[in-house]
Amino acid sequence: MAATLGTSPLYAGDVQRFLAREVLPVAQRHLVVRQFAQKIRIPQHQGLTYTATRYNRFVLPFGPIAEGVAPVGQAPTISQITGVVQQWGDRANITDIAEITPLHDVLTQAAKMLQLQVPETYERNMFVQLNAAVQVNFVNQRGSRAALTAGDLLDPVTVNRTVANLKTLGAYMMNGPTETDPRKDIEEGPRKARANPATHEHYVSVTHPIPLNDFANNSTVQLAWSYSDINKLYINEVGQWRGLHFCESNMVPFWVGVANNDSGLTYTPAITAGNLPAATYVIQVTGSDPQNQYEQRIYQVSASQVVGGTTVGSISVVLPSSPANYTYSIYISSGAGTQPANLGLTTSGPTTGPYAGQAVQLAAGSTVVITGIGVPQVPPAAPATGVTVFPSYIFGENYFAALELENITWHRLMNADKSDPLNQLRIIGWKGWDGAVILNQLFGARIESSASGTGAFG
Repeated sequence: MAATLGTSPLYAGDVQRFLAREVLPVAQRHLVVRQFAQKIRIPQHQGLTYTATRYNRFVLPFGPIAEGVAPVGQAPTISQITGVVQQWGDRANITDIAEITPLHDVLTQAAKMLQLQVPETYERNMFVQLNAAVQVNFVNQRGSRAALTAGDLLDPVTVNRTVANLKTLGAYMMNGPTETDPRKDIEEGPRKARANPATHEHYVSVTHPIPLNDFANNSTVQLAWSYSDINKLYINEVGQWRGLHFCESNMVPFWVGVANNDSGLTYTPAITAGNLPAATYVIQVTGSDPQNQYEQRIYQVSASQVVGGTTVGSISVVLPSSPANYTYSIYISSGAGTQPANLGLTTSGPTTGPYAGQAVQLAAGSTVVITGIGVPQVPPAAPATGVTVFPSYIFGENYFAALELENITWHRLMNADKSDPLNQLRIIGWKGWDGAVILNQLFGARIESSASGTGAFG
């Protein structure tokens, strides 16, 4: 009988593996949104908080003034916005053995991955800030994120409505005038009479490829392109639409509505082992994806959890067992509250850092005891169960800003010291300051829609 090399253990020790010297590329991230932000550097010794002041317009006079009678007049008023820069960073830990034994240079590859991590972190932070903006249009004029259904796809009606709203509110367009000149307005007529058609004034939309594909497949859009630009149908490009320029980014977050008892998620109030006053609470769990750390899976708010008795108590939460590679956060309402507005306190959370003791970065399937009410933080609103919701950001000039304090610094610790006397560790890391702020809420909005796909094959 002939020996089969592929399955026989007889020759396993004599078969050599071929390791390619070229390292395969990682998946692409489309970094788009930060380029549209104003870049603001906070000087050293000026704190971490940026404050900008805007003088508000005077109300137009109701009627003409009377002869010989001075108008009542108005006092100037201001509005202010603030943003805070925070320190971000990460590092790669490599042992001396890991440095010298693999075929590939681990230090070099770790440095490359950290170089990718920096702009992706800043891009993620910007999207998180944009999600806090107040102006939202829901497709088909639904009243909330939870009211969206699986068929509420991104459509030209909602896009046109959002663009018209921004124009009505006076949001500056890209490549257009950004400041009025009172003398020219009086002498030369309205702004459009001075506009240079070569500038192609427009608003910008940053949109995930999945809802953008739904927009491109809309029958109204396809009919328009079949008459004006058939090439767009061929290459499946959106580009411009009604004064709006679309940009794709696969880093745009999205939210999935999940039932509050999915994959073993359970809640059990107790009258011991905690500091929750006797009251009725509600709990909400969110699951963060393993790569970008977006709170992506939003579980529905729990039923009322009654912590009874005359003393304090706790609530035990068994987290979902799936997806196992996600980490979870637990939010809790204040006593008699109907919506969670704080993180829970637990010993299962991080032990260091700004989230020490808070119910974040919790392992799937673990049992977590919520012993108190933590820092104020509102979870993302949950879509309807089974519905995935995507935001599409639409904005003009001067909508948001990126805040910086210092340039990014890189550190390579390669030598022995008191904490590593035998020089067994190599550490490569980066540190930077990043913040984001909405400069004018009126100058941008987001559209929320469902989608015909979720980005997964099969």
